[in-house]
Amino acid sequence: MTPRSRLALALLWLAALLLTGWWVSRTLQVSGDLRRFMPTAETPAQKLLIDELGEGPGSRLLLLALAGDDAEMLAAQSQALRAKLAADPQFKLVANGDSGLEDFPERLRPYRYLLSPTLDTATAAFDEEFLREQLDARVQDLGSPAASLVEPLIPADPTLETLVLAESWQPAQAPQRLHGVWFDRGGREALLAVQTAAAGFDPKGQQAAVATITQAFATVRGDSRSTLDLTGPGAFSVEISTRTEREASWIGLVDTIGLLLLLYIAYRNWKTPLLGALPLASAGLAGLGAVALLFEGVHGITVAFGFTLIGVAQDYPIHLFSHQRAGQSPWSSVRTLWPTLATGVASTCIAYLTFFVSGVDGLKQLAVFTIVGLATAAASTRWLLPALIDADAHRDPAASSRLARLWARIERWPQPRWSLVLLAAAALAVAVFAPGPFWQNDLAKLTPVPADALARDAQLRAELGAPDVRYVLVLQGPDTETVLQASERLRPQLDVLVGKHALEGYDLAARYLPSAKNQRQRQARLPDAPTLQAALDAAVAATPFQPDAFTPFVADVAVARRAAPLRVSDLDGTPLAASIGGLLLERDGHATALVSLSGLHDPAAIARLGQQHGAQLLDLKQASESLVGEYRQRVLWALALAALLLASTVWAALRSPRRVWRVLLPMALTTLIVIAVLRGCGIELTLFHLVALILAAGLGLDYALFFEHAGDDRAEQLRTLHAIIVCSLMTLLVFSLLALSTIPVLRAIGSTVALGVVCNFVLGLLIARHPRREVAHAAA
Repeated sequence: MTPRSRLALALLWLAALLLTGWWVSRTLQVSGDLRRFMPTAETPAQKLLIDELGEGPGSRLLLLALAGDDAEMLAAQSQALRAKLAADPQFKLVANGDSGLEDFPERLRPYRYLLSPTLDTATAAFDEEFLREQLDARVQDLGSPAASLVEPLIPADPTLETLVLAESWQPAQAPQRLHGVWFDRGGREALLAVQTAAAGFDPKGQQAAVATITQAFATVRGDSRSTLDLTGPGAFSVEISTRTEREASWIGLVDTIGLLLLLYIAYRNWKTPLLGALPLASAGLAGLGAVALLFEGVHGITVAFGFTLIGVAQDYPIHLFSHQRAGQSPWSSVRTLWPTLATGVASTCIAYLTFFVSGVDGLKQLAVFTIVGLATAAASTRWLLPALIDADAHRDPAASSRLARLWARIERWPQPRWSLVLLAAAALAVAVFAPGPFWQNDLAKLTPVPADALARDAQLRAELGAPDVRYVLVLQGPDTETVLQASERLRPQLDVLVGKHALEGYDLAARYLPSAKNQRQRQARLPDAPTLQAALDAAVAATPFQPDAFTPFVADVAVARRAAPLRVSDLDGTPLAASIGGLLLERDGHATALVSLSGLHDPAAIARLGQQHGAQLLDLKQASESLVGEYRQRVLWALALAALLLASTVWAALRSPRRVWRVLLPMALTTLIVIAVLRGCGIELTLFHLVALILAAGLGLDYALFFEHAGDDRAEQLRTLHAIIVCSLMTLLVFSLLALSTIPVLRAIGSTVALGVVCNFVLGLLIARHPRREVAHAAA
């Protein structure tokens, strides 16, 4: 092709990439829901864990602490901040210890005696004696500093049942109140609890919520010297995202500069790095496009891991560049390479097909992304890239004297035989017998959140009396009425355990919404209008109140007597819905009531109580570990199947036991050595190490296949050595930088692949065929 034709094709290819990128950006829906990467939950604890991860109130809770000024100023800022956030639809609940009368909307106030336990006692009946006591108390209230608060309530609520309910709906282990709002025990920090509308694993929603809180605080802070401390899953996810982007920026910058320099030094041609990027960009966009077409939304982990796994695609154009020599048609070079390249691509793609049997939606996405990406990179290298290469501008790596001397030294290396057996045995022994657990199941240990931030979060949770994040008591039933009644029967026994200090407090849906049975019983104790009016007239006669002052009260009681019991749906649109929503779950004709526990000191006592009342104490930490274990088991089975398919593909391509052995042995031995090194360093393996081992295995297969492809041709051996050196150095640079990351996931992948690259390169050279040495050995 002429230079003008090559330029036109390059621009056309680039335009196609830009158009595809535009379409993908408008079509692709990126999700942050970790449940896509979880296997199907089997046990009740696992099902609850999956629900809580994405939608539960614990994942939506943000804890705020205002400090740095006097208590009165902090209380005023707390009130102002609460008012701003409560008016924002991004937040379902904002609590700071205020009276909480807005939690009891006007339309629900006639129902207050159905929700309150006042009428549960025999002494609390709306007779003359009871009403006189209440009115006398109101007279005293009107002469107290609280007069401005109670005066508007008295005509419709002379017993102040609204305040009783608002007080009872405060958190079970609420902190102390100063100046009307929550403070820590030392009185130095004003505390708030905020529940976001965005799910815990909605990164964009959580980021917007955190930004709103920060901006609102900046407004209410004014010229004060106060500071805001913000913790919770959402705040941590924003911090992790910010740090990841920051590290990705500098790692990406160093990678880009390093790779460009490496490619220029390797090929002494400024066009080569640009041409080499085209197949890789095509692979990424094709993979994203395929996922966008086949799935409703792609998970962020799929994108991150997918681009990591298709990193092997960067090797495809490098092999073509290194095997190109001046004067030879690039089409001739690629035709010679294609059988080997196609074998590697097919083997890797077949291996990833096994992810479809894992039963995990995220892994299926990852398989589609990787398979389509690798196939696209290989196809574009085979049928598009040669048209852009200027054959006359390339130097033949086989003409390098330095490379020839290096290969000569490699040929003098001793041929490994029993040493490989001993190495494999030693690696296996270390992997099996190294002290400590083999697998890491505790997800908490994989968090990149600093230890001091986690400690601060735990401190604020303790101050606010937030529920235990590990244990929860569960009541199951066919409908909400059944589980609410069961919760009510459980409450007295839980109170006994609180008195015995087995736990410090608890919360449950029945605290906010009694069962319909309980509401009807209270309703039956309400007097009819004439009876109530007569008792009220007699009580009012002995007080300063006017005879008709309590007409709204009589009307409210009349409404409550004939009203249907309140249901969960009646609370929609009120702050109470947020409180109940995380404690009462109803799906597919089945209801679950949760009892959150605070300050649990004796799990065994709670478990025994649960068994006596048909409840179950669930350990969500144990549930998460069992779920991770099941996930890993599925992945391991998929990998075992992948290994069989990969070996079968290589056998079909090479049809020689000795050649197949030389290709597969470096990859298998590298996998064993990497596991042994990690275990020897005391590192417990995670699912991220497995993903990294898959990538390292793909690289090893690629190296070994091309070493085998070189055959007896000395020039081809030198070109192959040049290509694999460039490929190895590029991959080693990228993943060595990842190994320096402070993000545990990136560090695990980076260190594992970097070690795998070194082992695959060295073992590929050791095990690769060396014709001169083999001939000399046969003659001897």
